[in-house]
Amino acid sequence: MFDILKGWFGEKMTTFNMWLYMDETVYRRINNLIVPSRNGTTQIDHVLVSVFGIFVIETKNISGWIFGSPNQDKWTQVLYGKKYHFQNPLRQNYRHTKCLSEFLHLPHDLFRSVVFFIGDCEFKTEMPENVMERGFVTYIESFTKRCLADDQVQKIEDVLRKLKDNPVCDKYDHLRSLEERHNSTTQCPRCGAALVRRTARQGRFAGQEFLGCAKYPQCKYTRNL
Repeated sequence: MFDILKGWFGEKMTTFNMWLYMDETVYRRINNLIVPSRNGTTQIDHVLVSVFGIFVIETKNISGWIFGSPNQDKWTQVLYGKKYHFQNPLRQNYRHTKCLSEFLHLPHDLFRSVVFFIGDCEFKTEMPENVMERGFVTYIESFTKRCLADDQVQKIEDVLRKLKDNPVCDKYDHLRSLEERHNSTTQCPRCGAALVRRTARQGRFAGQEFLGCAKYPQCKYTRNL
């Protein structure tokens, strides 16, 4: 129990420090949003709305060595000599940005995906510039080209705060939606397209059938039958 409370407290303190030096009049922050989408719901850790774009931030409280690349389905954590796998946070956050883009009826290029590791970790593979374990504020403030007007920022903030205060669904609905989406045999949980039967053509699984996203190669989601 102590370790759980320690981890929770550490995450809250790190999250607090993350925002400490950011101008709240420039960056309007909304936390913990559950956004409805065409195929279920998605939960977003933090959204920053500014004239420089809409920053969608996925935080990971993970310690140890981190291995991963943008194209991998799973990333690897090595802690005390043991390996653990977790979902590629870039792909996870891509869904967040797409769902938010559709919900707000705004072009996807206005959204900035940011993945911030707040645990005591060390990257062991080269990461894209939007995946970091330090320099969060500097990265956000490096975007200096205005792409939204002040009245647009206010309108977007109002819509998101209304969603936050009057959610379409609660956390339990979101968890149920998440389970249904990942158990579906007809709809891709990653992009919402149809799942179709395919046959592996090579490798040790050659000749075996599986389900794959109809939008391949844009979406490479697969699941076993």
